Amino acid sequence: MLRRFSRDSRGTAAVEFAFVAPVMLLMYFGMAEMTQAMMASRRASHVASTVGDLVTQSSSLNQAAVDDIFSIGDTIMKPFPTGTLAIRFSSIKADNVGALSVACTKHKGSFGDLTSTAGLPSGLLTTNDSIIVAEAKYTYTSPLQKALPNPITFTSTYYLKPRKSSEVACL
Repeated sequence: MLRRFSRDSRGTAAVEFAFVAPVMLLMYFGMAEMTQAMMASRRASHVASTVGDLVTQSSSLNQAAVDDIFSIGDTIMKPFPTGTLAIRFSSIKADNVGALSVACTKHKGSFGDLTSTAGLPSGLLTTNDSIIVAEAKYTYTSPLQKALPNPITFTSTYYLKPRKSSEVACL
């Protein structure tokens, strides 16, 4: 009887499936979560790029225009929740001796105003020149939290030249 039981192969597929199924499910959910995180990262980068592009198309911006630009950033992030999205753009200018200063900065979310030019790459500006620094920060929290149990923060920074004037003024 013991010999017949040891040679019986019925049910081995079920046992193998019981071993493999949890690993396959974890891989499936992990891939789904990673794909969602990659989409959120790309959208946050697209927000920074678009905000910078819109700002550089103006010679001056009032608060209503700034609010419209930030709402466009929120729209780009859809269908992801925008509660953790932070957007900032700053106009940096160099004077006639090349000293950098922050002409204006506007933000939405937890960024705060840019007060220092210390983080700018060297050689970015020449004398009597200006640039727009557009930044987006987004904290992604997976809805499943199986493969990605902790939130991930994505940041993007773009440097763009003003198009219609030498400097973008904030009113």
